[in-house]
Amino acid sequence: MFSVLMSIKETIAQMQYKDPNLNAEKTPLKSPQGDNSFPKKEKLTHKTVFEKLFSEGKTLKEFPIKLIYLNTSFPDAVPVKVAVVAPKKNFKKAVERNRIKRLLREAYRLNKPLIFNNIEGNYAFIFLYLGKKDPDFRQVEIAMKTLLKAFVNKEFHEKID
Repeated sequence: MFSVLMSIKETIAQMQYKDPNLNAEKTPLKSPQGDNSFPKKEKLTHKTVFEKLFSEGKTLKEFPIKLIYLNTSFPDAVPVKVAVVAPKKNFKKAVERNRIKRLLREAYRLNKPLIFNNIEGNYAFIFLYLGKKDPDFRQVEIAMKTLLKAFVNKEFHEKID
């Protein structure tokens, strides 16, 4: 009985061992095969920036998504901060709005190397869903790719295929 308890304690002690290389700083990848995460530091949360975006921001549309963007400066070293919006007017149930926002975030996350590889400066983005019906992911992703390419073409005059 005592030996079983000791082996359990040893197992727990081994599980709690932390590798010092685990917390090493990782350099951000900027390649299409690179980092496709969407960390908290890339999420737009500042109320003043939101208000500024809606009042002074430039827009691009590709149904069913509208992109509102503005060149800003952030204390973080993040080139783009993003927010997604699904209007309560068109989608009464929170479940529907949350699904739409999840689809928009996923489409952005998968296609953000288009922006990160071709951007200079800091930008704030709001992706606003314009449709009246519940979208499918394929439709959202195609619109997102088109919007991101149009943004790079318009702001930096670089043609992306």
